[in-house]
Formats: sequence, structure tokens, C-alpha cells
Amino acid sequence: MIPDTATRVQKHTAPHINSRIQHETQDRVAEFENNDRRAALTKRLNELDREWDIERALQTNFALVSLIGLVLAAQVNKRWLAFALAVPAFMVQHSLQGWCPPLSVMRRLGFRTSREINEERFALKSLRGDFIKAGHARNAEGILRAVKS
Repeated sequence: MIPDTATRVQKHTAPHINSRIQHETQDRVAEFENNDRRAALTKRLNELDREWDIERALQTNFALVSLIGLVLAAQVNKRWLAFALAVPAFMVQHSLQGWCPPLSVMRRLGFRTSREINEERFALKSLRGDFIKAGHARNAEGILRAVKS
């Protein structure tokens, strides 16, 4: 069975790592609770916009490993092609199941899913008051404008 996209990585991550990532996110959000630090909140939101999620990190990793395998096959020994060809198999496995060999290492290093990053983003935007506008919006356009702000 193919897991849902939103939680497939967490399902293949050790519970203590998921818990650590969640607690770190909660701690970062708690730093802004009860403080009117709009500039610091905006700075953190900008950092979140630049944070690499696990998918981007894995895609980059897969591409680099494939290229290295191809270069080694061309320069050293054709057997390196097996290395380069294994990477697309891992990519397919990850896209379908949410798991691949480097996933556990990257999660231990702190790479988060886009959903985990967005949870922090929306919590911070809520603390900053961005969604107050959405409460007064009466149509989809107004609500989406508030969410995108």
C-alpha cells in the first residue's frame, strides 16, 4: 500500500527522531510566544522560506550520487554504472513509499518535511497576527491573500 504524501516520511522515521524534530519546532515557536518581536518573527519566517526540506535535499543527493557514478564509470571502471543506476531505483522507492537508504541519516541531521516546515511557518504567522485578516475575509480570495501574506 502506498502511504499518503503528507506523512509518508514521518512513517518511515524513528519515533524518537520525529519527536525530537517536533520538540525543536515547538521550542522555536515558543521563543516568540508572549513577545511582540515582529522583526524577529519576520526574520525567522524568511529563514523558513530558505530552509531545504527533505525532498529537496534527497533530490540533490540523488542527482549528485548519480553524476558521481557516471563520472566514475567513464573514468575508472564501467562497474560504477551499477552505482549510478541504483540511485533512480531509490528515487522511485522514496517517491512511492517515503523511504530510501539516506532518509534516516538526513532526518537525524534535522531535515524536515515541507509539512513540518509549514507547521512552524503557520504557527509563527498566527503569532504575528497574519490570520486576523482572514477572520474578516468573506471570500476565498481574501482568505488566500491572508494565508499568503
